[in-house]
Amino acid sequence: MSESRGIGIFGGMFDPVHHGHLRLALDVQQALDLSEVRLLPCGHPPHRAAPRANAQQRVAMLRAAIADEPLLSIDEREVWRDGPSYMVDTAQSLREELDGTPVCLIIGMDAFLALHTWHEWTRLPELLNLVVVQRPGWQAEGVPAPIGELLAQRQVADAAALLAKPAGNILLLQASRLEISSTHIRQLVAAGKSPRYLLPDAVLEIIQKQFLYRNETVR
Repeated sequence: MSESRGIGIFGGMFDPVHHGHLRLALDVQQALDLSEVRLLPCGHPPHRAAPRANAQQRVAMLRAAIADEPLLSIDEREVWRDGPSYMVDTAQSLREELDGTPVCLIIGMDAFLALHTWHEWTRLPELLNLVVVQRPGWQAEGVPAPIGELLAQRQVADAAALLAKPAGNILLLQASRLEISSTHIRQLVAAGKSPRYLLPDAVLEIIQKQFLYRNETVR
């Protein structure tokens, strides 16, 4: 396994993990021929409500979901780190750990267009490559000026160019975006309905055995 293949980092609450998360991670791994994609559960989100399931439960669901997929793994550093889960801190620790290996942060287009609101966001391209997953037919309209400038400076055309450096490049990539949401799954469970086929059976089994999301407010 060549060190130059690089790794992907895909962060999220994973509350719970579902097929949309897993298919997207595998799509990106295959499109870029990465050594692995690490699913990175957020520990203490700075700009949103705390997750419904605790860290141990979310990690357990992730482990169950990817038990038979060797190209996906779990990176637990954020859930056990004190303080807000800032991506720049995670990126710094990954860079120190992986040295010259290309590290690719996988984010959706909506998150990318708001990147300039992230904590110390200008440091991220110095520490990571960015893989921005876009929907078919997306047009570059209404892009905030700082993000437009970032794209103009750092966008590359393909996987080879992206992985030519440990950090600093941006690739726009089309990948599967299944219309599944963790919120909807939680609401189904709270309403006494089955979320089967939206998430792996092994994850559903944990939800049922541990009575997760039963008290979710249904909106």
